Amino acid sequence: MHIRSIFILLVITNALFSCKSNQTEELPYLGIPTEENQKPQIPSFSFTDQLNRPTTEATFKDKIYIADFFFTSCPTICPKVTAQMLRIYKEFEQNPEVAYLSHSVDTRHDSVPKLKQYADKLNIDHDKWHFVTGKKEEIFSISKNYMSIVLEDPDAPGGYDHSGYIILVDKDRHIRAYCNGTDPADVDKFIDKIKVLLKAG
Repeated sequence: MHIRSIFILLVITNALFSCKSNQTEELPYLGIPTEENQKPQIPSFSFTDQLNRPTTEATFKDKIYIADFFFTSCPTICPKVTAQMLRIYKEFEQNPEVAYLSHSVDTRHDSVPKLKQYADKLNIDHDKWHFVTGKKEEIFSISKNYMSIVLEDPDAPGGYDHSGYIILVDKDRHIRAYCNGTDPADVDKFIDKIKVLLKAG
C-alpha cells in the first residue's frame, strides 16, 4: 500500500477511536482486512531473536505484545522510540501477559550478537522482550501488516526510512492500538489502552 494511504488510514482510524473512546473502553480492531468481514490479523512469522532462538507467533501464545521496527545504528528516531518502549516495559514488567517484539530493519548489520548487545544495555528480561532479525523481504513485508512504513533509502540517515509507531497486538494477533513512539504524551495514552486490553482479558 502507498505510504500516503497508510498514513491517511491511521489518521482516520485514530480520529474514529478518539470519538468512540468517550463512550466505551472497548478498543477497536485496526488494520486492513484481507477478506470481507474479517478482522485484520498479523500473519504467521518466523524470525530469530537476540539469543538465537526461533521467534514465531507461538512465542506470544496467550500474551498481548507490543511491537516496533528499529535498527541498532539508527541515528534519528530509534533511540527515542526505544526509550518509550522501555518506559512501557517497566510499567508492565511484572505482568506475565505482556511481551515485546522489536524487528530490526537492518538485516545486513544487526546480527544476533549485535542484537544481544543492544538488548543487554537495556537491562531487560530476554524472555519478555525479543529483538529479532530475519530475511529482509519478510521483515519489510510484515511491517505492512503492522501498518508501519519501512523503506531502504540511501539518502535517509542510517540508510532506512521507517515510522516510529509502537503497536499493541492482542492475544489473537489483532492490532488494537498504536502510538507515535517519539511522543511521550501519546505513549501515556497508549499505556492506558494497554491497561484496557488487559482488563478485557
